[in-house]
Amino acid sequence: MAGNQQWIEVKLEKVVYGGDAMGRLADGRAIFVPFGLPGEVVRVEIVEEKRGHARGLIREWESVSPQRIKARCKHYGECGGCHYQHLAYDQQRAVKREVIYEQLERIAGIKKPLVNEVISGDRHWNYRNSLQFHLSPSGKLGFLAAGTHQVVEISECHLPEAMIDQVWKQLEFDPESGIERIEISQGSDEEVMISLHSSSLEMPEMEMDLPVSAVHLSPAGKVVLAGDDYLLLEVLGKFFKVSAGSFFQVNIGVAEKLVEHVLDLLPEKTDLSVLDLYCGVGLFSKFIAPRAALVTGIELAESACEDFADNLQEFDNVSLYVGAAEAVLPTLNQKFDVVIADPPRAGLQREALDALAKLSPEKVIYVSCDPSTLARDIKRLIEKGYQLRQATPFDMFPQTYHVETVALLTRK
Repeated sequence: MAGNQQWIEVKLEKVVYGGDAMGRLADGRAIFVPFGLPGEVVRVEIVEEKRGHARGLIREWESVSPQRIKARCKHYGECGGCHYQHLAYDQQRAVKREVIYEQLERIAGIKKPLVNEVISGDRHWNYRNSLQFHLSPSGKLGFLAAGTHQVVEISECHLPEAMIDQVWKQLEFDPESGIERIEISQGSDEEVMISLHSSSLEMPEMEMDLPVSAVHLSPAGKVVLAGDDYLLLEVLGKFFKVSAGSFFQVNIGVAEKLVEHVLDLLPEKTDLSVLDLYCGVGLFSKFIAPRAALVTGIELAESACEDFADNLQEFDNVSLYVGAAEAVLPTLNQKFDVVIADPPRAGLQREALDALAKLSPEKVIYVSCDPSTLARDIKRLIEKGYQLRQATPFDMFPQTYHVETVALLTRK
């Protein structure tokens, strides 16, 4: 066919961070394509060209990897939510471990970094206690197509927990409502909360015959439309109040293993002093407080700070600084044995990292949701006198390229 003359044959070499498979063009440039697997020979349509690389879409398979499996969801490949449904779960874990190893070696400059096996949960499907949807032009729920702002309407999704899966299918909105995102969350008691995110100050009209809480979030603040503005989530027998707008881990089973791992990395001291940087609603602090002399949290998000105060109110040895890490850290002059840093995807700002290193804790436990910014920050910490002892991946997000990593650094 005439259109096929512009397709280029490429042999795919490996899966890289972001979920794409990488191959090489005839001129040596890397080409990145979604939904490919190492060893496959494919015919690719180039959709973007840069000086050093290109991006493409697979139009035909000349050979198919024996690792390829049939995706469970009918929207897979169109919706941008999942990236690895075509890969068996054990292979997904292997890819994620290799990605972290490669990022630490290439970006952080560490030869043969110690990357432990990926720790995963019991559920590889229907594990999410919170999920964000966008509205299509007709007011139906969907997800953004990969790399675009186009909403793909969906009729099934295999990632949310059961109650979320029941609720989202019953929702439909006026396309002119001003609602930009809908977040549906499930508590440990199976209570459901719907958070409507909007940049408009106008209150959306909403009629629901569902036993759920509903909250409108806009620049004007938070307005409760029905029920409560928070859920209770249970981790290792402890309950956490998580308000609309507050961040919490979406996979409780893996979050429990992550918390246990962080606790295992703490030194055995009776006078332990810990700084919980980007502490959120207090997930780590609540477990650390009973075994530490002092726990200090730093958090910027208002709703998370309020939740932290509620979740940690039983402890007298816990304090909280409200503010940005890069603003608060340089003002601290106390000694910390351990700093736990759990920053957003962008990682630590340079001012925050410099101030952290100046505090000179014996241990830094870095919890990251982005291997590339983790590797960048580890390189900077190495320059400040730290060394990476180990990195442990946690598969918080099966079927996607996202991975959580806990890195342990100590002073040289």
